[in-house]
Amino acid sequence: MRYILPLVPAYPELFLLVMACVILIADLFVRDDRRIVTYALAQFTLAGCFAITLLTSEVEPAYTFSGMFVDDYMSDVLKLLTYLGVMAMMVYSRAYLVARGLFRGEFFVLVLLATLGMMVMISASHLLTLYLGLELLSLSLYSLVALQRDSAVATEAAMKYFILGALASGMLLYGMSMLYGATGTLSITQVADAIASSGTLDVALVFALVFIVSGLGFKLGAVPFHMWVPDVYHGAPTAVTLFIGSAPKLAAFAFIMRLLVQGMGAERLVDEWQQMLTVMAVLSLGIGNVTAIAQTNLKRMLAYSTIGHMGFLLLGILSGNFVGYGAGMFYVVVYVLMNLGTFGMIMLLSRAGFEADNLDDFKGLNQRSPWYAFIMLLLMFSMAGVPPTVGFYAKLSVLQAVVNAGYLWLAVVAVLFSLIGAFYYLRVVKLMYFDAPVDTAPIAPTLDVRIVMSINGLAMLVFGILPGPLMALCLFSIQSSL
Repeated sequence: MRYILPLVPAYPELFLLVMACVILIADLFVRDDRRIVTYALAQFTLAGCFAITLLTSEVEPAYTFSGMFVDDYMSDVLKLLTYLGVMAMMVYSRAYLVARGLFRGEFFVLVLLATLGMMVMISASHLLTLYLGLELLSLSLYSLVALQRDSAVATEAAMKYFILGALASGMLLYGMSMLYGATGTLSITQVADAIASSGTLDVALVFALVFIVSGLGFKLGAVPFHMWVPDVYHGAPTAVTLFIGSAPKLAAFAFIMRLLVQGMGAERLVDEWQQMLTVMAVLSLGIGNVTAIAQTNLKRMLAYSTIGHMGFLLLGILSGNFVGYGAGMFYVVVYVLMNLGTFGMIMLLSRAGFEADNLDDFKGLNQRSPWYAFIMLLLMFSMAGVPPTVGFYAKLSVLQAVVNAGYLWLAVVAVLFSLIGAFYYLRVVKLMYFDAPVDTAPIAPTLDVRIVMSINGLAMLVFGILPGPLMALCLFSIQSSL
């Protein structure tokens, strides 16, 4: 374990925290018609974090704060991707927020604080650090969902999210306390050593595992802990839905890697959590994909789609080897890219007083804008796993890891449910290209949105044709952190 100057590994987190406080105060002196200054400061903060993370990046893990915080290659890669995801989210959201009176300083401060929570989760090597990062993220998300105060649907979604989130956090904290009681330590590395050195499988450890996996299942939105996902996705403003469905998934993946793989990855415990993840993965694939078929609201359809995608992520984790973990990381990165583009497209078609969140709103999009219809086609094909988009390779890599781990039947189940899922994705393509448009309003996004959306959509094709570099990056980052 290598310790260096106390604050160096946490420089990005400290910079973001200071800038969030500066933005909070500076926003008091910014007029409503100059709110673009707050937006620019938030983007500058994330760009600064990106540069600092790059400059302080090292392959060898560095620990600080008495081993409670780690800066390793996996954390650096996930943080860099998190910054890019949040920056893209803010670009997509700007016009949407302005049209609804939500382009305010509190939105950007809450987004930055949520990002700080994700960064702490990604670099945590201690149970308390993990929990503090998770709570900072969760509390910020609850506030963001309720930001549209005059919307009864958003308020109801925020209440459901808060109550169920508090229950899940309690389960997770109770599991961590039982883990501490069984091992006598809160350090993740020491927890792993204590479990590996114990001769028998303690009953307290099994109960701790049950509560921890349950809490993780809620944060991922996996069945049977998925009940909040459709209501929150539907009720929250689309900008907030985009945020919830993108970057936090990277932090959730890091949470699983730190807690389950690094902390509870002893051979005698792996079999236990593999069985639990198997049940959750199969149920998520089944319920997510089948229920999505019946949805007419695109945000609800994507919510159930998320549940199915989280089932695929769990398949990579339960394979129990670094190839599977690398495939899982690759899958979650691709999922975040796909979600960014899809929800960005919903906001692109929305305008003041109109939410383009129904399937019918995408009818005839090819006649209104062939380019954006093509971008949406690439996104839907990637979601469905159609070659040559990157979604196909993401699913293939997970299925290969599952088969190599000896779970052939799981791979067959996953393929069958993917075929079911392809129906509702291709239905959107059919509406865009073969139906007459219902809405004929012009689509005129700003230059930054056009650029980011085009890059986002074409990335589906580029990474699908050349997936090797991204996959190698994921495998190397996993291998160097285990």
